[in-house]
Amino acid sequence: MTAPLLDLRGVTALYGSSQALFGVDLTVEAGQVTALMGRNGMGKTTTIRTICRLLPNRAGEVFLDGHELSGLPPHRVARMGVGLVPEGRRCFAPLTVRENLTAAARPGAWGLDRVVGLFPRLGERMAQRAGTLSGGEQQMLAIGRALMTNPRLLILDEATEGLAPTVRAEIWQAIGTLKRESGLGILLVDKSLRELSAVADSAVILDKGRSVWAGRIEELSPDLAASWLGV
Repeated sequence: MTAPLLDLRGVTALYGSSQALFGVDLTVEAGQVTALMGRNGMGKTTTIRTICRLLPNRAGEVFLDGHELSGLPPHRVARMGVGLVPEGRRCFAPLTVRENLTAAARPGAWGLDRVVGLFPRLGERMAQRAGTLSGGEQQMLAIGRALMTNPRLLILDEATEGLAPTVRAEIWQAIGTLKRESGLGILLVDKSLRELSAVADSAVILDKGRSVWAGRIEELSPDLAASWLGV
């Protein structure tokens, strides 16, 4: 049986003396989308920080394609094929769109032309400074910047939060395209169960830093959603 692209086993993590994760288990398969779900403050972003080695895990194991990531610095994990679209976008405001996209680019299938094909608006704003873009355009830029690193695993943390409905629809459409055409494994954090259900293959729910449910997205019943997500 083929190993998952991403595999977290019993991961615990601390912020200082405060424990934030209590044995998180999570997998992402190549070519599939896993939704990481839970109420605010339940450990989703902390889990992502641990995967990317921005926060060390105290116990448990984190594997990417069978290679353990524990102890590696963040830049090594990025070079191994983890692309992060962080919460809040965090584009380089003084740089142009082109400069943002090429700053961390690595050789591979994703280049400027393919990113513009996914997000045509970016092609119209290549010479514009990122700080002058709308929130939605900055989110597109953040996704494009991650894709330009040519990752195997793409992590999107609240990629549609705070965006206008029409822009949210564009982002969700792009995520669907990535699932169908890119072969990437995608770990996706978002609050919209309806939209997650349309693109995700599986889901993991966190509650107070623990994995409390995992399964196929279609197995997430209204009762379970109400219990763990408050929806």
